[in-house]
Amino acid sequence: MPTEAKPAAKPAKVSVWHAFTQPAAWTMFLLGFSSGLPFLLVAGTLAYWLKEKGIELKDITMIASAGMTYAFKFLWAPLLDHWRLPGFCRLGQRRGWLLFAQLGVVVGLAGMALLTPDQLGPFIVATLVVAFFGATQDIAVDAYRIEIAPVSEQGALVATYALGYRIALIVAGALALILADHMSWSTVYILLAVAMIVPIATTLAASEPQVQRHTPRSWSDAMREGVLDPFADFFRRYGWQLACVTLLFILLFKIPEQATIGGVMSPFYRDMGFSKTEIGTVTKIYGTWVGILGAFVGGAAVARWGAWRTLGTGMVLIGITNLLFLWLIGHPGNLLVLTLVISGDNFAQGLFGPPTVAFLSSLVNRQHTATQYALLSSLVNLPGKVLGFFAGGIAAATGYASFFVLTVVSVLPATLLFLFLWRRFSDDKPSVEAARSS
Repeated sequence: MPTEAKPAAKPAKVSVWHAFTQPAAWTMFLLGFSSGLPFLLVAGTLAYWLKEKGIELKDITMIASAGMTYAFKFLWAPLLDHWRLPGFCRLGQRRGWLLFAQLGVVVGLAGMALLTPDQLGPFIVATLVVAFFGATQDIAVDAYRIEIAPVSEQGALVATYALGYRIALIVAGALALILADHMSWSTVYILLAVAMIVPIATTLAASEPQVQRHTPRSWSDAMREGVLDPFADFFRRYGWQLACVTLLFILLFKIPEQATIGGVMSPFYRDMGFSKTEIGTVTKIYGTWVGILGAFVGGAAVARWGAWRTLGTGMVLIGITNLLFLWLIGHPGNLLVLTLVISGDNFAQGLFGPPTVAFLSSLVNRQHTATQYALLSSLVNLPGKVLGFFAGGIAAATGYASFFVLTVVSVLPATLLFLFLWRRFSDDKPSVEAARSS
C-alpha cells in the first residue's frame, strides 16, 4: 500500500533575534550613521555657521540647499550599477563605490573646515562636494542593503540603518551645535570628518554581495537599461493618465514637510532667541527620539490600516503641526513652547516616513527596484527642496508667520489628488517591500 505523501514543510520563520543581531544588521547600523552625517552638515547645521558669519537669510537658505543634490541622485545612479571604479574595483562593485563616496565626504568636510565661509565661493564648492558624495553614498548603501539579504530580513536591516542614521543626526545636529558654543565651527567640522573613520573601516571589513551583474556593452545601453526602461515600465503598468496623476501627487505631497526641514529653520530658531545649546538639546536630541517614536507609530499604522490611509493621515498631521510654529512666534525664547512645538512637529514627521516608504515601494516593479525607487524618492523630495531654496527670500519678504501659513496651504493640491486617487490605492495592502527606504 503506497504511503501518503507528506505535505511540504513550511519554511521556518526568520528569528527576530537573528535578524537584528546578524552581522549585516550591525553593518547597516554603521552605514546608516555614515549616510546621516553629511546630510545635516550641508543643510541645517551649516545654516547656523552661515548665520554667525552675518550672511543674509535668503543666501543662507540657497547655500544650505546643497542637500538638493540628493534629489538628483538618480541621474548618476546607473554608474554605480555598471561602472567599476579604477583603483577601487578590488573591493567589488558596491564596496568600491561606498569607499569612494565616503572618502569624498571626508575630503569635502575637511575642505569646508579649512576654507570657512570667509572664502565663500570655494566654501560653497566644498559644500557641494560633500552633498554630491553624500548622495552617491546613499545610492551605494541602498543597493548594498538590498543585495546582502533576502526580502524577509530587509525590515531588520532598514530598522538598524534608521537607528544609525538618527544617531548621526544627533551627532551632526545637537552635538555639533553644543560643541560650536565652545570651539570654532572649523574644528567641529574637522572632528566630524574624523568620525567618518568608523564607517570607512566598516566598508573595508564588510562582505561584498554575491550578485551576478550584467555588463552593458556601451554607456548608451547602460542608460537605457538603468534609467529609460524603468521609467517607461512605470507608464506601461499604470497607463499614461493614472501614471501622470500619480507622479503629480508624488511631486506635491511632501512639500509641507520638506519646506520646514531646510536651511530656514536654523535662523528661525536663532531669531526666536534660543541659544545653540538650547536648539541642539531640544530640536536635535529630544526631537530626534520623538521622531523615532513617531516612526514606530507610523509603521504600526501601515501594518494595521495600510500605506494609503496612513499617508493621508500623515499629510493632514504635517499641515496641522506646521501651524504650531505660529505659536512659537508668539512666545519667543520660551523653552516649554519650543519643546511642545518640536514634539508635535517631529512626531508628525516621524509618522510620515513609513507610509511614504511603503507607498513608493508599492509602485516599484521588482525587476527595477533600485532604479525606480531612486527615481521616485528623488521626485518626492525635489519640489520641497526647491521651495527650501527660496524659503529664506520668502520668509524675509513676508515674515516667518506667512511662510509657515504658506506651507500649510501647499498641502491642499496634494489632498485633492489624494482623494482622486483614493479608489486606486486605498485597497493596497502593506507588503514586505514597504520596509525598503531610499
